[in-house]
Amino acid sequence: MTVADLHPWKSAATVVFVGGGPRTVGLLERFAANASELLDGRDVHIHVVDPYPAGGGRIWRREQSRLLWMNSMTSDVTIFTDESVECDGPIVPGPDLATWVAGEGAVILEKAGLEQPGPMDFPPRLVQAEYLAWVWERVVRDLPATVTTHRERAVELTADQRVILESGQEIAADAAVLALGYLDRLPTASEAAWAAQATDAGLTYIPPGYTADVDLDGLWPKSSVIVRGFGQAFIDLMVLLTEGRGGWYDECDGLLKYHPSGDEPILYVGSRRGVPYHAKLGYTVAGTKPVPTRYLTKDALGNGVLDFDRDVQPLIEKELAFAHYRQLFTAHPERTRWSWERFAEVLDSWSPAFETAVAAAVPDQADRFVRHEVDRPLADRFFEDREGFEGFLTRLIENDLLRRADPSYSPDLAVFNALLSIYSVLSRAITEGQLSDEDRVRRVETEWHGFFSFVASGPPPRRLEELLALHRAGIVRFAGPDLDVAIDNDHFVARSPGVAGEIHARAFVEARLPRPDVLATTDPLLRGLLDSGALAADELFAGDGTSLGGGQLKADSHSRAIRSDGSTHDALFLLGPSVSGSAGSSGFSRPHFNGPGFRQNDAVARDLLNLLAPTVRKEERHAS
Repeated sequence: MTVADLHPWKSAATVVFVGGGPRTVGLLERFAANASELLDGRDVHIHVVDPYPAGGGRIWRREQSRLLWMNSMTSDVTIFTDESVECDGPIVPGPDLATWVAGEGAVILEKAGLEQPGPMDFPPRLVQAEYLAWVWERVVRDLPATVTTHRERAVELTADQRVILESGQEIAADAAVLALGYLDRLPTASEAAWAAQATDAGLTYIPPGYTADVDLDGLWPKSSVIVRGFGQAFIDLMVLLTEGRGGWYDECDGLLKYHPSGDEPILYVGSRRGVPYHAKLGYTVAGTKPVPTRYLTKDALGNGVLDFDRDVQPLIEKELAFAHYRQLFTAHPERTRWSWERFAEVLDSWSPAFETAVAAAVPDQADRFVRHEVDRPLADRFFEDREGFEGFLTRLIENDLLRRADPSYSPDLAVFNALLSIYSVLSRAITEGQLSDEDRVRRVETEWHGFFSFVASGPPPRRLEELLALHRAGIVRFAGPDLDVAIDNDHFVARSPGVAGEIHARAFVEARLPRPDVLATTDPLLRGLLDSGALAADELFAGDGTSLGGGQLKADSHSRAIRSDGSTHDALFLLGPSVSGSAGSSGFSRPHFNGPGFRQNDAVARDLLNLLAPTVRKEERHAS
């Protein structure tokens, strides 16, 4: 008889993490931070399963082009908790990316052949890859557990909690965490039809996907390519097809100039808005930071089911207007005619008189905030010729670059911070089931997230300067808003209702990430769990019964997996963008912002530790 037989609470526990990217790293950091309080000395073996290196995972791996940048400044990224984070576990500070780059990371970056970015720079993704690799090593060192990594896929999770790997190895787990990040998925019916038609016509069609992993060889030098999508995926595509093919930039009389290599295709880019995402703000203002929402609050939303258009959207509009005008009136009073107190009283009432008050109190149109004009700057415009449209859009981008670099327009920064705070409230409402499937998918995940990304998650300013340089060089052309693409005989044909004329090309790229749809995932582990009923997923329908496609994996408020019969799995946790309630908790947090991801990681880590803690010790804690 062994010691484990006499004292089962002393036997080692095994936890398997499927997915080794930043989410797993952050959760393990919280596991280490809370272990001394909750684990009671039990031995733990941790297995991390991922075909990509632990730390960065697939998206933040070292093996990618150094031309690809983050769209966050170095000073806006951290994976460690700080005094702002509201959680039950202890705060264990660690360096944010900017502090790490200036300290321990300096030597690491030098060895990797990477330049040391400043705090206001937008670093290459390879810098973040090195940071995450360093964080991973620190977390492993701090864990009161043995850690084994498996550079392969998990293909099955059995009913008795055995994780089976691609190699055939099996790991018996006391608990498992699925943190799979963005999932590859089967093509939609329309994407499959596009691919089949393109193949029949001898055309090149590239469906939505992560640009760094896409095969671009079918986009030939000097040939026309229609691109639909004007966000991050397009910027990556633009970089890989220009500098990535040997072109280069230099400054000429203060203007960026692009020198083609001759291997670039000609990109005709359009989208729903027809304009690129706003450049990231290039300044900071002391004292301007995310603050709790004023109107869109938990109390205002109550506890019942909400209608987004009726109950939520007006509060968002009011919240953004308040953020913009408070900053304008308090930081730039010389550009206003009323006192802030008088204006705020009208804003609080949110009556039709508000527009009249704006016209009277804010004389310059450039100082006013009208959300639908910010969202759709090309709405109700028509251009008789492409040259006129391209001239207009060029001036729009130039003005955006000037404004986003000018702290005299600091109301833009206030709106940016308000967007982050609003997202946190929406995340809570989704998690608590206050929004219907239709509102969540159409209003939040599509329309609201699209607006958020357009305003707050755009490219570094340098990328828009490069876009303009490429336009001057004839490499990038602008296709227009609400771009429609069809196949006509042996060509793709693109048309925009905002611009006269057609564009013909033999290649078409959908430059965007696909919407999460776990029912279409190609991951064998998830497909098996869904087929067996061990996991449940949203199958989304509009109010009229129209299918909205598949959605996300179902999890309860503690991130525990929900089975198809509605029961909860006590020892299986789900995290990431393909899980219900994930809105606002993915991505990296800014320092001193109390990021939702930190709070979720800490709560899950504590639940996991309580699950693993010796039964005898749990009973003792309960009795005390």
